[in-house]
Amino acid sequence: MKTIWEKLYKWIDERVDLADLVEFMGKKYVPIHRHSIWYYFGGVTLFLFLIQVVSGILLLMYYKGSEDLAFESIQFIMSKVQFGWLIRSIHSWAANLFILAAVIHMFSVYFTKAYRKPREITWLTGMFMLFLGMGFGFSGYLLPWNELAFFATKVGTDIAGAVPIVGKPIMVLLRGGEDVTGATLSRMFGFHVAIFPGIFAVLLGIHLVLVQRQGMSEPIGHSESGGDLKTMPFFPNFLLRDLLLWLIVLNVLAILAVLFPWELGVKADPFASAPAGIKPEWYFLFMFQSLKYIPAEVLYIEGEILGILLFGLAFALWTMVPFWDRKSNFGQENKVVTYVGLFVVAFVIALTILGWTA
Repeated sequence: MKTIWEKLYKWIDERVDLADLVEFMGKKYVPIHRHSIWYYFGGVTLFLFLIQVVSGILLLMYYKGSEDLAFESIQFIMSKVQFGWLIRSIHSWAANLFILAAVIHMFSVYFTKAYRKPREITWLTGMFMLFLGMGFGFSGYLLPWNELAFFATKVGTDIAGAVPIVGKPIMVLLRGGEDVTGATLSRMFGFHVAIFPGIFAVLLGIHLVLVQRQGMSEPIGHSESGGDLKTMPFFPNFLLRDLLLWLIVLNVLAILAVLFPWELGVKADPFASAPAGIKPEWYFLFMFQSLKYIPAEVLYIEGEILGILLFGLAFALWTMVPFWDRKSNFGQENKVVTYVGLFVVAFVIALTILGWTA
């Protein structure tokens, strides 16, 4: 006698041809080598994004995006809504873990040269999604309308406004005016729940299609290393391992959310002075701390403006690495690119720690 799952599978199969999809997935193989562990961080990043979407939708049912009600609506969620505090804590922790997993995934792709031909578009969509993820963090930071978020947003938009020529229009666009007000909250709310998710969904779709189409990238020289090449079927072997890691990440997320619930703080007062020692989120700390070390003026250029321009140039060069690291595209490893990556990792970690402890 057929089980209910077999009947359900047959019912869906008759309508969407699941057998063809299973056959396609069964023909896909994942290379096995000493760097294979890094393949899983793409899936972890996707999983954390899905948690963000689900928890964000639940919060959206009670959140009110206005200057007068935003803080109070979060208070209501945390104190009156059943498990509301837990959902908000999961959303906040998942946001941070999402950025962490995305950064690890990005560096793993960089060091294994998985951006090389024909995966340039896959790398570009991934980098744009990372930038959008940081945009999610920046726009969502203000939504509770607490003191720390208010002044951090003011500092962040001031830095954006320091960019020559386009800085002032960008600042006004982000703030919805000259100052951080309720209009800024509405603007950030729109970015956070509509504009950024829409763009992200398109990029994610393209990214996933490309990954499935092109398969997992092999390290340089792996395919030429002889007949001792090992592979693993994507379905079900790799997929089950991916799901197991998702379960572990979910447990870590639950532990963090329960033992270290996200605090709300004090409601923002635009007329109050900024609290001492205000800092951005950890993934912006290395840039924030770097700007402190640049002199006020360098060769008649304002230090802050010079720092912003240098970071902009660095991000552009990093994003375009598939096009200037031509050596790796022809099956050869470029050691200079690896050394640059190691320097960037050390720089980011060191400046983040200095910013955190300062």
